[in-house]
Amino acid sequence: MKKLMILLALTLVVLGALSAQVKKGDTAWVSSKTAPVKSSTWFFASTKGTLEMGDQVTVLQVNGNWAEIRSATNSSLSGWTAASNLSTRRIVASGTGVSATEVGLAGKGFNQEIEDSYKTSGKYNFDDVDKTEANTVSPEDLYQFLVDGRLVTGE
Repeated sequence: MKKLMILLALTLVVLGALSAQVKKGDTAWVSSKTAPVKSSTWFFASTKGTLEMGDQVTVLQVNGNWAEIRSATNSSLSGWTAASNLSTRRIVASGTGVSATEVGLAGKGFNQEIEDSYKTSGKYNFDDVDKTEANTVSPEDLYQFLVDGRLVTGE
């Protein structure tokens, strides 16, 4: 039974990844909590705006792991975002008590039930995961760290 559940979970992850691939002309929806809209395909490019989970966009072009998009609700907001922030499946929160975040995670093959099963296994320390997720570093600080350490800052 466990093997069947693992196989099912892997299948959902693969299908989620395939459905998330966007191409020029697609209508797509933001599938991450937030998605910065950048001026270019460089991670440290200036941010022109931010989209929220469920926001609709039009894909203008795709360049590697980046998609040039235009917001459906604000046509003056266009630029580049990581293609992994987008899904060709519409993300809608419904009255079922499921949040948009949970819907987005489930589309990527992860949900609260799976997280709870990991927690009850006792193999993982989720307090440390929660602490790690709470840490934030601004793009400016990250860039300065890379420059000071003489690390590559390419695209």
